[in-house]
Amino acid sequence: MGAVIPAKILGLEGQVIKDVVFNEESGRVRIICNRDRRRRPVDHRMGRRGHVNRLLRRTVLDVPIGGWPCEVEIEYAETFVCHGHVRVEALPFVAPKARVTRRYAKLIAGMARHMPISAVARHTGLSWDSVKAIECAHLAETTPMPRPATLTGIRYLGVDEVARAKGQSYFTLVYDLSPGPNYGRILWVKEGRESAVLLEFLDALSQECADGIAAVALDMGPAYIAAVKESLPNVAIVFDRFHVMQMFNKVIRDCRRAEFKAARTLGDLEGQQVIKGSLWLLLSNRRTLKETDQDRLSQLLAQNQPLASLYTLKEQLQRLWHQPASAADMAARLDDWCGMARAAKITGLHKFVKTLQSHRSGICAYADHPITTARLEAGNVSIALLRRRARGFRDMEYLKLKILQLNTEDTPSFLFNRMPTASHSAGISTVGNP
Repeated sequence: MGAVIPAKILGLEGQVIKDVVFNEESGRVRIICNRDRRRRPVDHRMGRRGHVNRLLRRTVLDVPIGGWPCEVEIEYAETFVCHGHVRVEALPFVAPKARVTRRYAKLIAGMARHMPISAVARHTGLSWDSVKAIECAHLAETTPMPRPATLTGIRYLGVDEVARAKGQSYFTLVYDLSPGPNYGRILWVKEGRESAVLLEFLDALSQECADGIAAVALDMGPAYIAAVKESLPNVAIVFDRFHVMQMFNKVIRDCRRAEFKAARTLGDLEGQQVIKGSLWLLLSNRRTLKETDQDRLSQLLAQNQPLASLYTLKEQLQRLWHQPASAADMAARLDDWCGMARAAKITGLHKFVKTLQSHRSGICAYADHPITTARLEAGNVSIALLRRRARGFRDMEYLKLKILQLNTEDTPSFLFNRMPTASHSAGISTVGNP
């Protein structure tokens, strides 16, 4: 006599397993269930109890059993709530908007978090469209989508833009940079990078939340600056060191290129050889280089005065953010650095100094509000990996859900309802162990 599988093990709430059939021709396991007659049906929309109007049957896909595809034939009730309201009863184990169980949807979404949809479709035997629809429905149900009007306790914000694809449309992302468990949480994803896009988020904040914001970390784009000044006029704007150093690195690149061309024009083969392949040395910090690379950097700086001056200025500029005593102290040090940079008389450096001076208050605001956009840049890397894995996105709502999924941890494993502890696996042995 065959063993009976309790419905509780399979999570088929409200069902009674009547038979398990294996069809050798189709290679599928079919679990046949009847509705538990002891349960009173509950309307899936309003959550109200009703009466059974009639019984219906449907088939949903479930996780494979023993390496074979599995489908579950269930019986469910059409619920009579009141006159004119006849709806299907709630089925807790069935995924919304899909003919699959919740655990199968969780498995598919868990795979799709790390694999392209095409790979998930190939491994599950489902179509590309089915996998995407199942994942979208699962993400819409399980991924929290913060609403600006309900946000509270935010002290610092970070704003950045990210491209949907290289050279194409952009998204505006707003991060919570407040210290605490929510640090790095994505609060807003919206198409566009205009001032109006950020204003839509800022204007939707409650007055209490807006009053609690002390500073916003931005790049030096004028659109976002204008939006913050219009909606939060009393909030400090902080320009991160990353973007400042990124602009200075461009000055180094341009100078190195000009020096290499000058050496080639003069026929200075030794000068060309020293400069060739040296960009990463100039952009690196000396303490992170190996001894042989430090010697090569020293040789380059000894033979090329403009690059030596720029490298020295780069190291001094980085120290500007090292434990500033106050905004006034940081401003004074910035002015001193700008004076040295002007005296160097290197092409491109004057324009960079002019940019620093025009954003002086935002740079020095770091002394009072030591926030950075490091979390934003890490988020951009994660989003770039999403784009690369998917080979691009055409569905913008789907991309938003994938971006907001970055707020959620990838635990517990999508393979289990409950992660097994070490004690459960301790007794498992392998062939060849003593």
